[in-house]
Amino acid sequence: MVMAAYLIVNVLLVAGFVKLMSKKDYLSFLSNGRWWLTWIAVGIITLMDELTSIYYAPFEAFRFIGIKAIVYIALTSILIRFLSTRMVEIAEILEANNIKGGGVYSFSYLVLGPSFSFIAISSIIVDYVLTATISTVSAVENGTSFLAMGPEVKFFLKFGVIWAITGLNIVGIKENAKFTFLIFVFAAFVLMNLMVGGAVNLHPDTMARVGMSFKSFWADLSNGSILSGYQNVIIGIGSCILAYSGIESVLQTASLVKNWKEIRKAYLFLAVTVGIVTPLIALFALSSNIDITKHETDLIPAFASSVNGELFGIVVAILASITLIMAVNTAMVASAELIEKVAERYNFHWLTQINKSQSLYRIHIINGIFYTSILIITSGSQAILAEMYAVGLVASFCINTGSLLIYRYSKGTKEISYHTSRLGTLFLFIILVSTFAYIVIHRPFGTLLWFIITVTFLIAGLRISKFRAPDIPVRRATRTPMDLLFAILEIPSETVHLYFRRPAEYEQLDANDSLYVSFYTPRKETPYNISQNHFWISIQRGMKLFDMIVAMLKTLEYEIPSDKKLVVHFGWPMSSWVDRMSIGVMIFNIMRLPRRFPKFSFQIEYKANPNKKTIPEVSA
Repeated sequence: MVMAAYLIVNVLLVAGFVKLMSKKDYLSFLSNGRWWLTWIAVGIITLMDELTSIYYAPFEAFRFIGIKAIVYIALTSILIRFLSTRMVEIAEILEANNIKGGGVYSFSYLVLGPSFSFIAISSIIVDYVLTATISTVSAVENGTSFLAMGPEVKFFLKFGVIWAITGLNIVGIKENAKFTFLIFVFAAFVLMNLMVGGAVNLHPDTMARVGMSFKSFWADLSNGSILSGYQNVIIGIGSCILAYSGIESVLQTASLVKNWKEIRKAYLFLAVTVGIVTPLIALFALSSNIDITKHETDLIPAFASSVNGELFGIVVAILASITLIMAVNTAMVASAELIEKVAERYNFHWLTQINKSQSLYRIHIINGIFYTSILIITSGSQAILAEMYAVGLVASFCINTGSLLIYRYSKGTKEISYHTSRLGTLFLFIILVSTFAYIVIHRPFGTLLWFIITVTFLIAGLRISKFRAPDIPVRRATRTPMDLLFAILEIPSETVHLYFRRPAEYEQLDANDSLYVSFYTPRKETPYNISQNHFWISIQRGMKLFDMIVAMLKTLEYEIPSDKKLVVHFGWPMSSWVDRMSIGVMIFNIMRLPRRFPKFSFQIEYKANPNKKTIPEVSA
């Protein structure tokens, strides 16, 4: 019966991979003169990054909350899948705004502006640095778990891994989808056989531990008030969040796929692979008969040896080293691409110089030095690195969901087809912020590193964005209220019509006695002159759209002679008030304008569009 289980699993794996590899362009394809990665390629790259966390996250969760980590790792998996739907939504929003790649940095730049985006940069950099360092430590510890090596030798091996990967990137050798796919095939067979071994070796003690985990979890919920139950759940999630580090990598690689739909497929692939495999392996390992406290850095190889023999344990250790070293490479490549994107945006071209191998060698050297410094500071301790890692990871999640809430509040869903529940996003944001607060309080080393890097990047960012922000040239293209005033005075007609238009409205404009104004945010829109009577005016930093409208009307009220009559036109609000509550605030403010400017006439109007389809009304 046991042999039959192993045989069935391996035959199904062989059949599945043969069928997949028989398909043409299953990893990449050529379209419009460019090579694109498929959803399976992007999903596998991220999957290999996420899978590395199974070698250290289960023990770190057990360290803080004990055996109930079994349930909380599964619960956190559900939360992460919930979060991935928001990542898909962000991917489509970025694509709708002609932004490819950059992940949380690009999205925070779009929504929050250049200054605040540097906080996102610091969080991502912390993630990459700690992904590389903790993967290095775990790779050496797992790979040497069956060898008699002293701590000094292991410590120098960790330096060797970092600088070997740095050297490979400097000479231009990067991870590619085909090689990653081969590692994925190897990992699939090893991990599936590991899970089969765990399943067929279940015994009463194992089931008793699983039962104890569920009892502890239920006690967290039922003993005490709702607030204390919520606090216990947050502690559990905060202790297990590392098990799913790397989930943001799919969004980071959006520039490698043709459109956001590939990102959605990749996240679904991760949901049915990592989302199931990680909780199951954690369950089998933490409920096994091995002494967990003696296997801080090699829990999974030790568990593999206990269920399938020592030789299989060595194979798992080798797999751990390979995947973890690949994670170091992924972190170095991704951080280099992020720094390159920031350097290009702010014209630091000296940092993006490439060598003969087309490598960003200067950035790679800086990364190598940074990784080594963190390794020295933490003495290569997995426990300290894990504490530090969680802070930046959850901080980037908070920035993503917070930015999504702000964007959806201000823009609605008109420009995107894939959108999630705003209420659900709010609940998710509250949970993530609560988790971040818990980690900040209970992870002092991680908090200190994140705070130092964040403050450093923020100070530098404020200085850089003041003089080098990419929106400065676009902002200079703005017209001013005085330009509008002169245009009004040049119109011979006694009555002048002033229309406020949204940036995306490009239909034909009337001439003669009409002027049109569009306010634009330099980091989002670029002025596109439709006619001579169309004025683009930049929204100034620190001001809201309605404040700009009021300031302009005040200028015109003061300067326009009494013989001129100004009629101010606003478009009819077409967005759903439920979907976009901010429209209600805007219309409320506009309705108060006649009292503030009694000399002007105001109209809110809708021009007929015979080509537009009728949308049936929905009864209450």
